[in-house]
Amino acid sequence: MHPVKRPHLTRAQVPLTREVGVVNEWGDKVTSNIPCERALTVYVDKRELVTLMTLGGHAELLVLGFLRNQRLVRSVDEVESITVDWEVGAAAVKTRRAIERIEERTATRVVTTGCGQGSVFGALMDDVDSIVLPSASLSQAELYGLVNAIRVQDSIYKEAGSVHGCALFRGDGMRVFIEDVGRHNAIDTIAGWMWMNDETPVLTVARSGNESGVSGADKVLYTTGRLTSEMVIKAAQMGIPIVVSRSGITEMGLAVATRLGLCAIGRATNKRFLCYSATQRLQLQPELAGAPLCAVA
Repeated sequence: MHPVKRPHLTRAQVPLTREVGVVNEWGDKVTSNIPCERALTVYVDKRELVTLMTLGGHAELLVLGFLRNQRLVRSVDEVESITVDWEVGAAAVKTRRAIERIEERTATRVVTTGCGQGSVFGALMDDVDSIVLPSASLSQAELYGLVNAIRVQDSIYKEAGSVHGCALFRGDGMRVFIEDVGRHNAIDTIAGWMWMNDETPVLTVARSGNESGVSGADKVLYTTGRLTSEMVIKAAQMGIPIVVSRSGITEMGLAVATRLGLCAIGRATNKRFLCYSATQRLQLQPELAGAPLCAVA
């Protein structure tokens, strides 16, 4: 078995927040932090592809995950390098072999519901029926642990607001936490991180022949944003069978999750949640939820 050829990534750094002067509810002039937002134009083999609006914290991983989730590259070794230059606001992607039919495959744009990403390429439902998610489950105790881990996590949101966060868990153990101006950017960055990292040696999961990096088979994706069809499809493409949201789910998001057998859990705060689909994947422990609220007469 040949070692995986992962791309060389720069580590371009930019400030993630800035201090501004504001006036509060008492009329006092004070300072507050706001998240930065900047344009990053992606070039693939010197061809302009798309401009992403991003916080800029993990730009190289964002670009790699974007290419993965748009199905423009099928494996990490197709990418030779990603170079980000914030002085010009550009990311240069060099592939080992040119992406086949890139003009045709990027000709159709679909406007998304996501903040921080205005369009995606191709039909949203392409390849959905070919996705087979692994068998996996999550206990109610692990769900509560996951939600609590997010609650205590240091974040830009706590400092400045106005960002979305996504995290990858195994049970209630957090593997990575990403924030960006849009939830699509955050999940794409996690997709890039999964390709660039390896599993811990004690973990063995079923893999397909061309899969490398961190597997989604036994993972849970958490997002602060709503579960739209695009978010559900991206999680499924990453091989993740369970998603949890602090927000809710859309009608199309539910339809896709049901079609895929993906467990979608929403409105997850404290000990409350709603499981919308694939309830067999959630090991219920209702005694952990405490006494139900009494109905008001």
